[in-house]
Amino acid sequence: MRQQEKPLAWIGRSKKDLIALPLDVRKFFGHALHFAQKGERHDAAKVMKGFGGAGVLEIVEDDLGGTYRAVYTVKFPEAVFVLHVFQKKSRRGIKTPKPDLDIIRAHLKVAERLAQEIRDEKAKD
Repeated sequence: MRQQEKPLAWIGRSKKDLIALPLDVRKFFGHALHFAQKGERHDAAKVMKGFGGAGVLEIVEDDLGGTYRAVYTVKFPEAVFVLHVFQKKSRRGIKTPKPDLDIIRAHLKVAERLAQEIRDEKAKD
């Protein structure tokens, strides 16, 4: 039986930030996120370290303008929550900058609350 496609839920500015990216990067991220909605994992999606398991993933894509990242979670059955979309500006190493990690952590907490609200609403029905 085919799994039902999960909706995408955009946290904070993630959708606006995605729309501001170069077209080819937007298309690539959209394609990879669609895999997540279907319960699959795109080859470009990697588990993000520091978030305790495989629930938080990132997609990295390069183009002439730089390196871009989309971070999302599949931790909750209610939706695929897009936590943060950004251009990596640091030239040193591949490490995610601390301010971006802070945003991801805060948005993960928001996603957890939203998932709980969705569960509570379904329980009422």
